[in-house]
Amino acid sequence: MKKGTLVCDFSGAYGAQGFLGWLEENAAEAQVLELKGLEGTSCYCDAESALEIGRMLPENLPGLRWLDSGDYHYMSHLLALREMKPFHLLLLDNHPDNQEPAFGGGVLSCGSWVKAMREENPLLEDVLWIGPENGDYLEWMEDRRGERLYISLDKDVMAPQWARTDWSQGEFGLTQVEEILKLAMTKMDIAAIDICGETPPSKGATPEDMRINFETNTKLYNLICQN
Repeated sequence: MKKGTLVCDFSGAYGAQGFLGWLEENAAEAQVLELKGLEGTSCYCDAESALEIGRMLPENLPGLRWLDSGDYHYMSHLLALREMKPFHLLLLDNHPDNQEPAFGGGVLSCGSWVKAMREENPLLEDVLWIGPENGDYLEWMEDRRGERLYISLDKDVMAPQWARTDWSQGEFGLTQVEEILKLAMTKMDIAAIDICGETPPSKGATPEDMRINFETNTKLYNLICQN
């Protein structure tokens, strides 16, 4: 996986919780993509905004990407369109994100991006969703040992003790998520990892919400960058 960190800043959540400052203090080589004020992006991303985001993305994308709130999880699809070799997708999420878009074709959403990726990215080989039903990832990874893997983590898969999101949440603990990530990084060739699931101040994030998200973000960053 390429070194470096990309921060997609739609809502200001990372700055408010102190994560941007922490990245700077820890010499994380973070590139911040300033997306606040870009219209047509909240939960749904229209074609014009998708093109604009594509133009704004750096040519050489870092391997670790922070996507902001789950409202912007469709960024996984836009980022994965930059892949140049076949890959598998491992999705850790309390929701499968494979619905039909509510407004029909041409509008990407946080709930339809997996479906869009299946239909529009010819390099995607298959998808394993780990969520409430907890897919059999041990056998799945073993069968694909050494192959390229894109990991997308929505922190709403975790219980509120570990993440505070603005979507319904699952029951995973941070340790369980870390074990899955470590296993994947051991068995497979990681193309990229993206993470979403913040709650921005504009959606009522409390100081406690931001503290919990900050602490989990720093732990995830350290785990990923030390492996």
